[in-house]
Amino acid sequence: MSEIVFVDTNILIYAHDVDAGAKRSRAAEKLRQLWESGAGRLSVQVLQEFYVNVTQKLATPVARSTAREVVGSYGAWIRESTTAETVIRAIDIAALAQISFWDALIVASAEQAAAIEIYSEDLNPGQTIAGVNIVNPLAAS
Repeated sequence: MSEIVFVDTNILIYAHDVDAGAKRSRAAEKLRQLWESGAGRLSVQVLQEFYVNVTQKLATPVARSTAREVVGSYGAWIRESTTAETVIRAIDIAALAQISFWDALIVASAEQAAAIEIYSEDLNPGQTIAGVNIVNPLAAS
């Protein structure tokens, strides 16, 4: 199996946003590669945020039934439970890295999953937080 890559919500959203243009294509390709290699991971937080955003906040919302299927499929990428220890680690990471608690929870979950990278458009690419490298896979190469 490949080295583990944790996927932030925004990448999953772009892959299913019909109005996202090139970002949609790049996000979908990255997710396909992670699926094929078995290297993708995410958390319940990511799936919750995905569902709410794609069904309620996109210009062209995803049908609830389709979003439900996506959540079910990507549930296979959850290998670690979010525990009180994960939340406490996120609180510490938020303070140390000066990022929001929600972003820190993504980092703590990635760390817990032994990910080497987080694919995210929200966090600073090139930065390393808690030993996990931040990569923006949507940036034009």
